[in-house]
Amino acid sequence: MKKAIVVILLVLVAAFSFAQKLELYYYKQENQEGLKKLVDTFVRQNPSISIDLLIIPNDADATMAARAAMGKLSEILQMQSYSRVFEYAEKGYVLDLSGEPVMSKVIDSAKSAVTWNGKQWALPMDFAGIGIIYNKDMFKTYGLNAPGTYRDLQRITRTLKSNGVTPYAGLLKENWSIGHFITLAHTNLLAAKDISVGQFIADMNAGRTSYGVVNTNLLFATIDQYVENMDSNAAEMSWDQQQASFAGGKSPMMVQGLWSYGAAIGTNPKLDAGFVPFPMFNDPRMVKFYADVDSCFGISAQASPDKQAAAKKFLSWLSTPEAVKIWTTDYKLTISFKGADLSSMKPPFVELMTTVGTQGAYRWAFSMYPTAVFEDAVKNGAQAYAFKKKSAEAVIADIDRQWREAR
Repeated sequence: MKKAIVVILLVLVAAFSFAQKLELYYYKQENQEGLKKLVDTFVRQNPSISIDLLIIPNDADATMAARAAMGKLSEILQMQSYSRVFEYAEKGYVLDLSGEPVMSKVIDSAKSAVTWNGKQWALPMDFAGIGIIYNKDMFKTYGLNAPGTYRDLQRITRTLKSNGVTPYAGLLKENWSIGHFITLAHTNLLAAKDISVGQFIADMNAGRTSYGVVNTNLLFATIDQYVENMDSNAAEMSWDQQQASFAGGKSPMMVQGLWSYGAAIGTNPKLDAGFVPFPMFNDPRMVKFYADVDSCFGISAQASPDKQAAAKKFLSWLSTPEAVKIWTTDYKLTISFKGADLSSMKPPFVELMTTVGTQGAYRWAFSMYPTAVFEDAVKNGAQAYAFKKKSAEAVIADIDRQWREAR
């Protein structure tokens, strides 16, 4: 009996010794429990693999760049689509996933977000949109309908303020949200001048144009009106406080991605909310969601072959019906796989996908900016402008200068 016990222990020790321990870096902070459930379910089914989660929610680029320089990147990397993927691919930080079977399950329109030099370097996951998330009950109380045009939005903010209600839940303490907003407005204004996102990016990279190619008076006036209709203490409000303000019924609107809606209903499960594009125009045909592939998963080229194989197994598992259900039901995000069942998702997610399907969308230009430009000149510049510490002209000049330096 003792010999049998010793043998069993030795087998268990050997199995543990050969287990692949992976680290998954992620930046999406809005529903950490959902991601944990996804990972825990995979690990239970694959006991020879363990996965530790590492979050760096804000301005993680410097940290990850330092780790990459030391050869210590996480084995699995959650990345923003487009520029971050392309940068990591060019530097040799991530594996080419083009030949992996899981890539055949991705909808074709999502692949461009991870394609560099004709190859796919990450697995597209959620298709997300940024727009106005609004409280349907509060709108009903004040006799309001969801805005379809800029005039509608002006009328809504006037009505709310006349009733002593702050229109938007604020968030200025963290720079990423106002950074998203300025690029949302800028991309809309590119469309008004019939300039495609691809053409704008190419022209900026070639030094043929300026960030000020759009109507900059309207660009910064839109930011002014947005900030003026926030909470008076928006400069001190973080993302958690924005969610609490909206979920608690203090403010009936927030300009955010649907990731924030998932967090809000976690705080207030009875919240009845809708989702519409932020209307920059009075022509309804020009009003579209700012939507694209948001996050994706890549595999570190610095990892050992055994750990890369384990990471590929995780990425492959993500396309299974079980994983898709956890992703949409618990992580509360849409997904980029063909035929994915989204029936368990709340109405705002359905509204996003339906509207994008019928009206199209404005692509996420910020994901195509050079990483340093968005992280520094755009985010910090928009925040400094909102705090009245930097002029509109200075913001444009800094973006142009850093883009030149990035080239």
